[in-house]
Amino acid sequence: MFKYFLTGFILLFLFGCNASKQVMKPQVELHVNQQTFWQAMQHLCGNAYAGTVVSAPANDTLFKNKNLVMHVRTCSDERIRIPFVVGNDLSRTWLFSKDANGLMLKHDHRHRDGSSDSITMYGGHTTNSGLATMQFFPADQQTVNMLPAAGGNVWWVELLPGKYFTYNLRRMGSERLFSIRFDISKTIVAPVAPWGWKDE
Repeated sequence: MFKYFLTGFILLFLFGCNASKQVMKPQVELHVNQQTFWQAMQHLCGNAYAGTVVSAPANDTLFKNKNLVMHVRTCSDERIRIPFVVGNDLSRTWLFSKDANGLMLKHDHRHRDGSSDSITMYGGHTTNSGLATMQFFPADQQTVNMLPAAGGNVWWVELLPGKYFTYNLRRMGSERLFSIRFDISKTIVAPVAPWGWKDE
């Protein structure tokens, strides 16, 4: 009888220790630079801003001479969604999110009927703390699997509060450089919801 009692006591003790470890496990928080950057993004929520092309490949026909608008449409503690409107094209949304390892940028592409494009949800994840005003997103494995040529892609966003927000893409090992700067010192009328948009 004592043997069974002792066994039960040991099991209870071990279970209690494991439960205690789970409760006491510290939560991983963003680096202060990433947290500052995230908060600055949150402060833009609800606003729309006009953009201009700073740099693009010589043969670019998608963005040059088009009205460019970013709309920080929805924000939560874990995710920020920013539709990027190009002329009358409402297919693009930038998705910023955070996890225990840092920040992530994904690109949600939709067709006019709201269905997902065959190439969508590519992007990258931070690999270091970055700067309070700038975060880098090297292509992640999902992107490499989807678009092998994009394995050298590095996206980065520069955000100077009250001045500008710049979205950038560089493909390492090539001359491909793309950059759009949005004037966040003044807001504009927000565009309609992107194709396939669902409020959270």
